[in-house]
Amino acid sequence: MKVGILGGTFNPPHIGHLILAQETLDKAGLDRIFFIPTNIPPHKNAILVKAEHRLNMVKLSLKENRNFSLLDLEVKRGGVSYTIDTVKELKKKFPRHKFYLIIGSDLAKEFHAWEKYREIQRLVKIIVASREAYPFSKRENFILMNILQINISSSLIRGLLQKGFSVKYLVHPDVEKYIKKNKLYI
Repeated sequence: MKVGILGGTFNPPHIGHLILAQETLDKAGLDRIFFIPTNIPPHKNAILVKAEHRLNMVKLSLKENRNFSLLDLEVKRGGVSYTIDTVKELKKKFPRHKFYLIIGSDLAKEFHAWEKYREIQRLVKIIVASREAYPFSKRENFILMNILQINISSSLIRGLLQKGFSVKYLVHPDVEKYIKKNKLYI
């Protein structure tokens, strides 16, 4: 089975994540995408809502797509979430799967700064989703993929919510309800 790994804070998850996952699934011929919310990101300083909320929102976002799965292994592991630890755990848990790490071109530019990045490259193939704002030229060990450009980010959504604006159509409708019900990001 060919499986994509899509990690991130998902603070909150939005339609851009879903579009990226679906396009990568289709264009790379993957069988499944694992969404893996980070516990504590090593390279971001964003204030995160509780992991429980982020897991619940991702679960709500994925419920209509049988090719998408939520894995909570980074949250369960605790501490700072390093991709290398997650990749090793997945390879141990699913030895017959072939894994593809999905990252945006913004992250690909800094990939050399990731913990044990060379080992990650040995263990999985890396798909780089091209983003207009972050041009990336093809490099060895990266599969460059053009993905529909949609200018949505979790920080944009948090900003809208803090101003009292609607995030309708930017997140799954059930995620919007969950955010309102739990008074997140206000």
